[in-house]
Amino acid sequence: MKLLLIGFGVVGQGLAEILRDKGAQLEQAHGFSATIVGVVTASKGSLYRADGLDIAALLAAAQSGCFDAYPEQAGLRRRLPAGEMIAAGSADVLVEMSPTNLESAQPALAICHQALDAGLHLALANKGPVALDYANLRDKARAKGLQLRYEATVMAGTPTMQLAEEALAGCEIRSARGILNGTTNYMLTQMEGGLSYAEALAQAQALGYAEADPSGDVEGWDAAGKVLILANALFGSSLAMADLDVSGITQISAADIAAAAAAGERYKLIAQATPAGGAVKARRLPLSDPLASVSGSTNAITLETDLLGDVTLIGAGAGKLETGSAILSDLLAIQRNARA
Repeated sequence: MKLLLIGFGVVGQGLAEILRDKGAQLEQAHGFSATIVGVVTASKGSLYRADGLDIAALLAAAQSGCFDAYPEQAGLRRRLPAGEMIAAGSADVLVEMSPTNLESAQPALAICHQALDAGLHLALANKGPVALDYANLRDKARAKGLQLRYEATVMAGTPTMQLAEEALAGCEIRSARGILNGTTNYMLTQMEGGLSYAEALAQAQALGYAEADPSGDVEGWDAAGKVLILANALFGSSLAMADLDVSGITQISAADIAAAAAAGERYKLIAQATPAGGAVKARRLPLSDPLASVSGSTNAITLETDLLGDVTLIGAGAGKLETGSAILSDLLAIQRNARA
């Protein structure tokens, strides 16, 4: 399988490390072998080689901060834009891992459509295209006999979409409700331990959970993007961000946390998708709710089904290898389905 990677930050490097370290095991267990033929980034440059790039050298160049450090090889081309790499025709799968844009999903969305037009499957970690244009991407992929995979967009390597769309395929899913942002869950956990909102935020930033501008997390927008993916993929909705009721945790005080604890409850930022719509809100949950016991940066989701009742999945919602493993699972699924 020949891969064209868009983005080579934490997630891209995590995927590359997995392919480097587990290549022999993946080939023996699954008959899976992957070659990276191209990488496009906004900050490091781009590299393309139809016969494949050397993963160890690619990772070393990325660590240096610039792909100029990648050694010369026969057939190597530098600084090609994504469109030219797609048109070159060597890749089988476009792996989109560039930073998410939840306003327009660009430039990733245009690249995804170009890739489908050229006959490439899609494996996405970037939430933007799936959140804002899921139906069009799905319909184009189906029309061309291609696969659209997006496991990494909701709970990183924790297999949320595979559970909902494949393992629970015989069930009617009535709602999806979860903790889909690790930064805010970490902050609420620390506030329950006695920190103020400001102290919890500072700690989350120091640990790398929160950005210098944390608004996407603490105001609920990151979780809202995941609600759109769940609503549009699971329920066939055509929701946009403006259709969601979104708020975050910025107004939650230590006194609010204490009041909830005194009542046997716990604050969580809950993202919910139903056939009727979606919302992201800080809610007080009874301690008997499985989501109430999820602490730290961990994510969780409860799927309400007609046949099994509530099914709750708990796991990592971020991380280099964790998110890289979600991309790997999508690539393995693409291979299985192509062989079927």
